[in-house]
Amino acid sequence: MKPAPFAYEEPRSLGDALELLARHGEDAKVLAGGQSLIPLLNFRLARPAVLVDVNRLPGLGVIRRVDGALRIGALTRMSALERSPLVREHWPLLTEAARLVGHPQIRSRGTVGGSVAHADPAAELPAALMALDACFRAVSTRGERELRVDDFFVTHLTTALEPDELLAEIVVPPVASGVGTAIVEHARVHGDFALGGAAVAVGQGRASVVLLAAGPTPLRAVAVEHALAGGAVVGEAAQLAAEAVDASRGDYRRALAVEMTRRALETAA
Repeated sequence: MKPAPFAYEEPRSLGDALELLARHGEDAKVLAGGQSLIPLLNFRLARPAVLVDVNRLPGLGVIRRVDGALRIGALTRMSALERSPLVREHWPLLTEAARLVGHPQIRSRGTVGGSVAHADPAAELPAALMALDACFRAVSTRGERELRVDDFFVTHLTTALEPDELLAEIVVPPVASGVGTAIVEHARVHGDFALGGAAVAVGQGRASVVLLAAGPTPLRAVAVEHALAGGAVVGEAAQLAAEAVDASRGDYRRALAVEMTRRALETAA
């Protein structure tokens, strides 16, 4: 199929892009890597009146460390995140998550911000960022605001971004020495959407466990986190992951969540 007709805008500055979003609101869609949006357009599941291509905006594709925190520009390609020595050394969970995304062709074009804003509950990067307690800097003509990760993902393919807002940057706090991280997933074939998975960060009194493809958003397995904080062994704590899975997902998905959580926790230890 082909997309429904739309107007195409290619702003060359952040200010121009924000003006376009403010003017068109819900009638506009932002185009970055296009790995999620273009299929939606082709199937006419999305019918924007205006497509705002942000690929030429300067300064939004940079990975840097500021005051110990990792700052990822929203236009950073997943392949750049995957290959970054800075990320690999200090935030290896993000390196692992990026490597699980699709295939090299997808990672070379898809953006970190695009994956986050698309908010697919089976996506790897949103789950990894939640496990690391990231936050998201959104900008508009009204100013800017920072959204905590637990507030950012609202429901399936929906975030807390307003129609006139653009995700500009993801901020990830430092990972303390002694904290182990891991992400594991199961898919029918390599590069396909995950049927289940878990991203974890554990150690130094911290326990963060996030499930992929278990509900309408990345889901914190709170019962698992509390059990680990209380001294439970991995196998016992992982069993509680089933409690976090959406009831509509069925026994298979609950069993998969338990197994993925166990594997992730054992890998992170």
